[in-house]
Amino acid sequence: MKLLNYIERSSPIHRLNGASKLFCLLTWICSTMITFNTPFLLCATVLGIIAFALSRLKLSEQKGLLYFLLGFMLLNAILIYVFNPERGVELYGTRNLLYTIGGRFTITKEQLLYQFNVILKYLSTIPIILVFIGSTQPSELAASMNRIGIPYSFSYSFALALRYIPDTVSTFIDISRCQQARGIEMSSKESLPKRVKAAALLVLPLILGSVDQIEVITNAMELRKFGTQKRRTWIMSRPFKAGDYITILIGAGMVAFVIAYNVINGSRFWNPFN
Repeated sequence: MKLLNYIERSSPIHRLNGASKLFCLLTWICSTMITFNTPFLLCATVLGIIAFALSRLKLSEQKGLLYFLLGFMLLNAILIYVFNPERGVELYGTRNLLYTIGGRFTITKEQLLYQFNVILKYLSTIPIILVFIGSTQPSELAASMNRIGIPYSFSYSFALALRYIPDTVSTFIDISRCQQARGIEMSSKESLPKRVKAAALLVLPLILGSVDQIEVITNAMELRKFGTQKRRTWIMSRPFKAGDYITILIGAGMVAFVIAYNVINGSRFWNPFN
């Protein structure tokens, strides 16, 4: 299982500076989350797919994170409808009934558009998240963040977290295989309750191993006098190039467009029912 892993490739996305990719990621997520402009979300989804294709990454290489995000998206869409099946009617101010399921559960054009926009919000950000995680080397990202003015202690901590999560997943898998070698069945052959109970037994050794790893890293940082100086040198540092400025402009342009649209339109919603 690969989760939050950097994947080495020779692509235009990999050659971008980590700071410009982080800026574009944050502005991309902000712009898609604060608007319900369907055409904009469709364009953002297409651009995200193009960016993923340019990165030369494969979906199979990040299927763990992809399945999690898609599962969360579907669960969110289902719960939105279950708790408020006419939320779209409240937001758009009109009601075009298509079908009545029973009781308070109805299907309206407004609800379908609202649910579609919610799904688009996820679909427009998932490719960019996968691209950022798969194409950004943590150490290079820390150096880039520090270069644009972020304190190096925070930059290094952020990069360390990105590297620590894949290590934790790898450790969990190793412990799981050791337990299975001792006769504890954790595959799909066993029932789900027993598999969950067996997985719970892995928590303690995983925590102890993580604490030991944290102690080793902490001692190594203290021996190198980490944090005692105002500045530090970086082994991996990449200068800004034309592609980085274009990436920053794309992110800033998306936020500017969304804010301008909300102000001019007087609402976050693209309403075809008026």
